[in-house]
Amino acid sequence: MIRRLRYRDPEDGSVTAFIVIVIVFAALLLFTGLVGDGGSALATQVRAVDEASEAARAGAEQLDIGIFHRTGTRVLDETAAALAAKQYLAATGDSGSVTATSGAVTVTVSASHRTWLLGLIGMNTMTMHAAATAHPESADS
Repeated sequence: MIRRLRYRDPEDGSVTAFIVIVIVFAALLLFTGLVGDGGSALATQVRAVDEASEAARAGAEQLDIGIFHRTGTRVLDETAAALAAKQYLAATGDSGSVTATSGAVTVTVSASHRTWLLGLIGMNTMTMHAAATAHPESADS
C-alpha cells in the first residue's frame, strides 16, 4: 500500500478563524449597544415619569378659590389646572396630554431619545411613555 504525502498549506483554517473573530466582534458590538442604549432608554423613562408627575402636581395646585372660601372644600379649577399642567409640559420639550377634572389632573408624557449604537441596525429612536395623576391636597395632609 502506497501512502501519498499530502502537502499541507500553512493558511488552512485561517478563514474560519477570521469569521469567528468577526462574529464575536459583532456580538460584542450588539451587546454594547443594548447596554448603552438600554441605559439611555431607562433614563428617558425616568425623565418621562418625573415630567408627568411634576406637570400633574402643577395642575393640582390650581384650586377653585371661590369654592374653597365658601365651603373649605378643595376643588380644582379645571381650566387653570389643565393650563398649568400644559405649560409645565411645554417647558420640558416633550409631548403629551392633560386631562383635568374637579378632583384630579392626569398627565401622559411621550419622551424620545436617539440611539447611538442600535441605530446601526435600524433602531434610530426609542420612545418612552409615562402617566401620572395628582389630586388636590386635603386639609389633613
